Amino acid sequence: MSLAFKEVAVAGNLTYDDYVLFPEDGRRHELIGGEHYMTPAPTTVHQGFLAKLFHVLYQHVTANRLGQVFFAPVDVVLSPQDVVQPDLIFISNDRRHRLTPKNVQGAPDLVVEIISEASRRLDKKLKRNLYARYDVLEYWLFDPELQEVEIYRRDAENRLVKEAEYEEQGTITSPLLPGLIINIEALWPETNS
Repeated sequence: MSLAFKEVAVAGNLTYDDYVLFPEDGRRHELIGGEHYMTPAPTTVHQGFLAKLFHVLYQHVTANRLGQVFFAPVDVVLSPQDVVQPDLIFISNDRRHRLTPKNVQGAPDLVVEIISEASRRLDKKLKRNLYARYDVLEYWLFDPELQEVEIYRRDAENRLVKEAEYEEQGTITSPLLPGLIINIEALWPETNS
């Protein structure tokens, strides 16, 4: 890394042009407000949960021709200084124009983050506030360790507000995905007790 790059990084003025120079080291690199955030590679629990959720969403979205579903890593460029890699995203047919061969230019309809200890503050505070500033219509937060779910949706005043919270069990539906019913309990990791 060059000295000039280090000085920019300290100043917090990073942009997408700097972001593409980050190493491909298995960690998640993101920019929020020009600040660089890095989290470790996901755990097997995280990846197992993501696989189950992706499978459910992908089948529903594909069968109903609602748009496209992607899982990380895929760059979502919200602005030159805000580049994130959500765990999972849904982009409706109405927002298909935001897909480019390299990344997503603009907010997806739905963003899903799977919380880990390393990402808790980032996902629950920084990213939630970031998605609220842009036109993310729904934000789902899953915590496999605590078996908790938080669902945020746009309200009548166009604010991203908590719509629902679940512990251990319940069902998720979404106006973005008509007919979808997700049994939360079926997604949690199996315990060896």
